Amino acid sequence: MLEKILIANRGEIALRVLRACREMGIATVAAHSEADRDLKHVRLADETVCIGPAASSESYLNIPAIISAAEVTDAGAIHPGYGFLSENADFAERVESSGFAFIGPRAETIRLMGDKVSAKNAMLAAGVPCVPGSDGALGEDPEENVRMAREIGYPVIVKASGGGGGRGMRVVHTEGALLNSIALTRNEARQAFGNDTLYMEKYLEHPRHVEFQMLADTHGNAVCLGERDCSMQRRHQKVIEEAPAPGITPEMRDSMSQRLIRACLEIGYRGAGTFEFLFENGQFYFIEMNTRLQVEHPVTEEITGVDLVREQIRVAAGEALSIDQSDIRIHGHAIECRINAEDPVHFLPSPGTVTQYHAPGGPGIRVDTHLYNGYKVPPYYDSMIAKLIAYGPTRDIAIARMRGALGEIVIDGIRTNIPLHIDLMNDANFRKGGANIHYLEKKLKAGP
Repeated sequence: MLEKILIANRGEIALRVLRACREMGIATVAAHSEADRDLKHVRLADETVCIGPAASSESYLNIPAIISAAEVTDAGAIHPGYGFLSENADFAERVESSGFAFIGPRAETIRLMGDKVSAKNAMLAAGVPCVPGSDGALGEDPEENVRMAREIGYPVIVKASGGGGGRGMRVVHTEGALLNSIALTRNEARQAFGNDTLYMEKYLEHPRHVEFQMLADTHGNAVCLGERDCSMQRRHQKVIEEAPAPGITPEMRDSMSQRLIRACLEIGYRGAGTFEFLFENGQFYFIEMNTRLQVEHPVTEEITGVDLVREQIRVAAGEALSIDQSDIRIHGHAIECRINAEDPVHFLPSPGTVTQYHAPGGPGIRVDTHLYNGYKVPPYYDSMIAKLIAYGPTRDIAIARMRGALGEIVIDGIRTNIPLHIDLMNDANFRKGGANIHYLEKKLKAGP
């Protein structure tokens, strides 16, 4: 087993990794920016190294500084958490070429699945259902692109191969708008991602976002830990996640699990990863793979009893998974609310000092957060400050427990989006289950 791990991240995920390491008897190094000296995991780590100023580009995205921190502390591995460098193939390659274990997939796997065209081709080869579209990159021939769009059927969506987070994509409803949309998206992709490769897909108008959690090791083992519904989104960013996904039958889950296990083995996947799908009219359509731990991993942990971070670390140490597919059982229901330091109406960031923090309690309640009384939320990073998770034997009980927890939690001194979550827990369409990815945006536009 690894003896010391450098945590190359911040906030609640850094604390989550530190706690897993403690449980496993592994020493920890907190690599932090100048602005994050007072983070809880920095205070609790066995060693700390400041890797640069507040700006992410000079600290958490500074590959040489992170490698140097691992060298000077004699760490054996680096855990990237999520965000920042977690899906950066160059970083993964540099970590391993420098003699450290990267707690994540191999660099070549990150590259394969990070490019949406090559990822889709890999999934088609593995028998994973994909959205109908161009089986490869769009060419420069206008007539061929028009023909292809007609064959797919309008509306279509033009996407940048290297895009993400809602950027580098355009929905096209008519043939007259197609060629101009392709030109605009190609130019945007070139400027934003340095890669103007595009592809085209059928635009699904009312889909849900359903994703499957995977684990794989280097001994030829892979398991699927069921699915999550992440359809409550604002500006393509997830707000609420739950597991299992409402309306997904055991037969559908088992069928997808077997296909995705085969896909993991065929691409030589290692560690934790998530296959993301659009789900409409009873059909799954692959959209991308996240080659890292997800923000919403706790809901899967709650319904399966599997510690995903612990398994990540075991795999990085060269050990086999401690579970196989026959061990995976789905019990109950779990919901996660992402709590952000932001105005709940206009969604503007709300940094500042937390004058009072009180965590909720009761059966089935879990809070993943780095907050404490007096903590200063900095203005430099993502606004998420906590994840509130409620588990229950049924979805209705999980929602009831979440409503209670949202009423108990106290975060004073800054504004948060807790009022939005309370509203959603009382929303009839959310309570019914199965709302599509556009529901929250439409609800917010409609107003009170």
